[in-house]
Amino acid sequence: MKNIGIIGTGIAGLAAAARLSAKGHDVTCFESNAYYGGKLTHFTLDGYRFDAGPSLFTLPQLVDDIFIAAKKDPRKYFNYFQKDVTCHYFFDDGTFLHAYSAPEKLAREFQVKLGIDPKTVVQYLQKSKNKYNRVGHIFMTKSLHKTKTWLSKDVLKALLHIPSYNLFTSMNKVNEKSFSNPKLTQYFNRYATYNGSNPYAVPGLLTMIPHLEHGIGTFLPEGGMQSISDSIYNLCIEQGVKFHFNSPVTKIEIENKKTTGIFAKDKFHSFDTVICNMDIAHAYQKLLPQLTIPAKIKNQERSSSALIFYWGINKQFENLNLHNILFSNNYKEEFDCIFNKQILFDDPTVYNNISSKDIKADAPDGCENWFVMINLPANKGYFTNDVKAQARKNIIRKINSALKTNIESHIICEETLDPISIESKTSSLHGSLYGTSSNSTMAAFNRHANFTSKVKNLYFCGGSVHPGGGIPLCLNSAKIVSDLIQ
Repeated sequence: MKNIGIIGTGIAGLAAAARLSAKGHDVTCFESNAYYGGKLTHFTLDGYRFDAGPSLFTLPQLVDDIFIAAKKDPRKYFNYFQKDVTCHYFFDDGTFLHAYSAPEKLAREFQVKLGIDPKTVVQYLQKSKNKYNRVGHIFMTKSLHKTKTWLSKDVLKALLHIPSYNLFTSMNKVNEKSFSNPKLTQYFNRYATYNGSNPYAVPGLLTMIPHLEHGIGTFLPEGGMQSISDSIYNLCIEQGVKFHFNSPVTKIEIENKKTTGIFAKDKFHSFDTVICNMDIAHAYQKLLPQLTIPAKIKNQERSSSALIFYWGINKQFENLNLHNILFSNNYKEEFDCIFNKQILFDDPTVYNNISSKDIKADAPDGCENWFVMINLPANKGYFTNDVKAQARKNIIRKINSALKTNIESHIICEETLDPISIESKTSSLHGSLYGTSSNSTMAAFNRHANFTSKVKNLYFCGGSVHPGGGIPLCLNSAKIVSDLIQ
């Protein structure tokens, strides 16, 4: 049995604690905030409940697996349901799309609304599924930094289909080649935002992402996204995991190239194994000053950040669903502003999540809880209150145009989250939502490994290391670390 200290209780830190305590290890977690969950938290405001961070739930089996590994019935801890419609889409010319989860229903919707041959859509989604099944699990569930991964049968089989993976062309070019309709290209380009990347730069391999929505499905936890964190935390407590909140770790102690513990609140805590769930760049800067941060980590492009408005709305809108997207009229320019110019774009794509559509208790009767988000550049000094004010105007203008309303007259309470507060609350460098971007062919290989050869018994999990950001990948990073330790 190992004595394990975990730094940070984001979803990856919680999952690692649950998995390792289930294996009999003695686990203690340290969290700088007064709460667990990292970005996956919630709050209430004037009778409205808001999920503060991630709002899209895919691959629920990854949560179930944590409880199964602990020999528990997941349904006694955590429940969810599948959505028939993944999202409502609005275009500037008035085009309105129901994005059905089932490929055939989605294809029919595109046929009716856009005049698209349904076979084209079904064939595209089949290719997406093939890519996901052949290589998705390799990149998502295995360490890319262990020789045995590359000697496995799965990898050898995957190598036979390399030309079909579109590794050396962009997602946008794959989609432009697949579809003649620009709206359909824009629709499938959106999947680059799953990990905060640029569809005009991200490798075409990531066209496997649509399979998550239109092959496996989108889901909503009963009680909202916060129940993911709650259920795993409750499992940890049941298994004896100890938690220290308001306890920022200041240093990982290393002796003879081996971790011996951590310092928190100027007190040393001895551990024979340490897992760091902190953003890897900040971890090196703040906790590992005795080590040099790898150049590829220091120089790697960050993912996009976000500006989120949480609005209590005193009206209900029938043409809105749980997930809604109001598309920019110039998608290429929007991503150019985010990743190249690093400035605010005046016609942003607006994402609106309304959990009260399915969870009635999240808003008062006749009202809705709006989580309204736009993508922004990671903050390297550009973000100010003036930028926030202008972005709010841009968002309201976009919503009013799409919904034919005056939304500002219906906002009765408001809270915000921006790149600066994202960094201060989650230690995510520059407020990036997903750690590093995937805007290069080698991005997956350039992410920091879940361990370091420089220090024995030191491991890393979370969105800034392999396999990347987002709930599914963070959960997989926890499993990879758990397996490496075991």
